Amino acid sequence: MLPVSLDGSLERLRREGHIVIVGASLAGLRAAETLREEGFTGTLTMVGDEPHEPYDRPPLSKQVLLGRVPADHTALPRRRPVDAQWRLGVAATGLDLATNRVRLADGSELDFDRLLITTGVRARPWPHELEAELDGVFVLRTSDDAAQLHHRLSAGPRRVLVIGAGFTGSEIASACRERGLDVTVAERGAAPLVGALGGVVGEVAAAMQREAGVDLRCGITVTGLEGDSAGRLRCAHLSDGGTVEAEVAVVCLGATRNTEWLADSGLGAGPRGIACDAGCRAFDVRGIVTDDVFVAGDVARSPHALFGYQFLSLEHWGNAVAGAEVAAHNMISASADRRPHVWTPSFWSAQFGVNIKSVGVPPMADEIIVTQGSLSERRFTAAYGHQGRVIAAVTFDQAKWLDFYQRQIEQAAPFPPEFTTVDRRPEGMHPVPAGFPDPSLPSHGPTVTLSGHSPSDRRISFTPLRA
Repeated sequence: MLPVSLDGSLERLRREGHIVIVGASLAGLRAAETLREEGFTGTLTMVGDEPHEPYDRPPLSKQVLLGRVPADHTALPRRRPVDAQWRLGVAATGLDLATNRVRLADGSELDFDRLLITTGVRARPWPHELEAELDGVFVLRTSDDAAQLHHRLSAGPRRVLVIGAGFTGSEIASACRERGLDVTVAERGAAPLVGALGGVVGEVAAAMQREAGVDLRCGITVTGLEGDSAGRLRCAHLSDGGTVEAEVAVVCLGATRNTEWLADSGLGAGPRGIACDAGCRAFDVRGIVTDDVFVAGDVARSPHALFGYQFLSLEHWGNAVAGAEVAAHNMISASADRRPHVWTPSFWSAQFGVNIKSVGVPPMADEIIVTQGSLSERRFTAAYGHQGRVIAAVTFDQAKWLDFYQRQIEQAAPFPPEFTTVDRRPEGMHPVPAGFPDPSLPSHGPTVTLSGHSPSDRRISFTPLRA
């Protein structure tokens, strides 16, 4: 390993060092490309637990399930050659910070000068193992998951049960209806998308699903899955005492961050991700920042200046790309040349013929106001407010307003918005409670995990000492 200090050893790192990226993902690939673009000519090793090179995940619940794109045709386009050693189909099992060494499942080890962790998340499985193994029970996260589910949907099951109405569950339900399949959605919250967009928008999503022919059951949990004598899914039992007969069940209970392999590493890693600073450097368990280990993508948990310095874990495509580029730049740059990761969160979803796009962090909001369009027409823009400022916006088929609201968020503009010449508010609309569930309760579909302290949340007062 090359020592990295304030002298010429940084240049040696750029020319001769060994960088390991654990996670052959969108973030991992974009980081590798950025490293090469910015002059890293040393050895680069990419480690991935799947046998596939990096591929795009958003099409899996949309175009792939509809049969428009084969699952094995979703490879990410390359911006440039990365000249890397690929270790695919082998997971990382441990990290030794004392020796800068990554252990792999095949028994081998990799020494590194810099390490980037982009291990992302995996689908949370059905909690009852024997029921999860029934023929017909699926999750959707990987390319292989999508290929298997598409194959089963193409066989024309009499009914599909979707467990959880977050974004993934709702997109799967939409694909099923577009294919002409009967589908039941069981959501323990008050409405679809309630964890990500709140109850006001959730009611709109619920109406969309029901009008599309979805048998939507809200405030309901699935208590058990039952199979026949051949081990094939037969029905599901619900918390209200009812049953749903289904040949296919897709479990959409959210995601688990891939941090277990770091349990004894000394890094600040846990169920909410790997804690890192704004420059993507990982913290150790003592809260001390490392200088050799960086983190990006869904598995990262970093503070954001625009949102009260909350530590955000974001399952967003754009966040993975932006964080990877910042991490890669900082890995091979002197301290004075490093930059922070301050990407403004945004995401999109296509379901039931509507394009849903959002910017900011809606789950932080206390209130919401519709500023353009109409909820009943499913074509609107709504702004979210927290402590008197705009912190997020969502659009249904009105994406042209997102850039405007992103600027409002970044400028900490007041809420409700004051731009009466721009915000043509429907008559009688005013801020109302956003309707997010209790954050202490689990939710099927959040896109953001909030943790950490907000400086605006003052619970301690200090009195100056007097002589």
